[in-house]
Amino acid sequence: MLDTIGDSNTVALMGALGGILLGLAARIGRFCTLGAIEDLLYGGSSQRMRMYVLAIGASIVGAFSLIGAELLEAELSFYYSIRWMPLAGVLGGLMFGYGMALAGNCGYGAIARLGGGDLRSFVIVLVMGVSAYFVLAGPLAPLRNWAFPQIDVTAPVPPGIAHQIGAFTGMSPVPIGIAIGLAIMIGALASREFLKDAGAIFWSLVVAVAVVSGWAGSQWVTTNGFDALPVVSHSFSAPVGETILFAMNGSVRPLSFAVGSVGGVWLGAFIGSTVKGHFRWEACEDPRELRRQIFGAIVMGIGAILAIGCTVGQGLTAFSLLAFSAPVTFLAIFAGAAVGLRQLIEGFQPAE
Repeated sequence: MLDTIGDSNTVALMGALGGILLGLAARIGRFCTLGAIEDLLYGGSSQRMRMYVLAIGASIVGAFSLIGAELLEAELSFYYSIRWMPLAGVLGGLMFGYGMALAGNCGYGAIARLGGGDLRSFVIVLVMGVSAYFVLAGPLAPLRNWAFPQIDVTAPVPPGIAHQIGAFTGMSPVPIGIAIGLAIMIGALASREFLKDAGAIFWSLVVAVAVVSGWAGSQWVTTNGFDALPVVSHSFSAPVGETILFAMNGSVRPLSFAVGSVGGVWLGAFIGSTVKGHFRWEACEDPRELRRQIFGAIVMGIGAILAIGCTVGQGLTAFSLLAFSAPVTFLAIFAGAAVGLRQLIEGFQPAE
């Protein structure tokens, strides 16, 4: 395959296949982080949050199984090779969560809704992608680099929970990671109502397969190919901006895992919404709503770059490696989303 279509096209295809699974999970399985948070805080239901937690646990088990089988060099991943910055993770996570609530979706959710014909999400995707690159490589990049310089990890032990425990105890990080993942899965499944929902469990595992297959696929290309490509899995912050750049400069830019992943989510969501009969064109009729969504997308894009990931990038992909940044950033995203949802649903005025 590498000789026939090349390294970049191969890794993009792998990203697209995983993205299709994620798109199907969003449209058919109703897998959505913001929806899970809103259901938990205001809907009296933990079903979708349990889906998210189950996907995290299964992703951890899958990723550390790959590490144990020597099919994944986790040290090559971005989450292990860059020094963790707690302040950036918390600040960026709070911004991302708040912006996600105002926009009504994260980047992944917006792409999935766009696949179902929601033109409002098209605006969110564009604005988020541009704002992310505005901070990543645009005019605000020098300020970001000054405030939060990205420094390569030089310590012998990666900044991961399982690896640090392994270094302290003398054990291999593989069984530690698998044990943590299994414990998280058991916690997610500790609900009779959730256990009865076979569809929710199935789509949670599909999301985990998408994340783990991204690690396995990009590692395989890096190991067997000729180009120096990164070992990555799915994320939807900077990759959205990268996809926009590819759409404008595709003749001089190679395909990448990120571009394939974004396109795959859109395609999977389109297929899922069509199968379910949910595809319909939607537009924003209220200028105030559009203004709120644009502002939320701007804040979300900036926050994702500071936090080095989003609800998928940190909340699932980084979590699958048990990177230190993942639980801290996810809790910050949850808190930011809770504030944003309270503003939208209850307002900030105290009850009389």
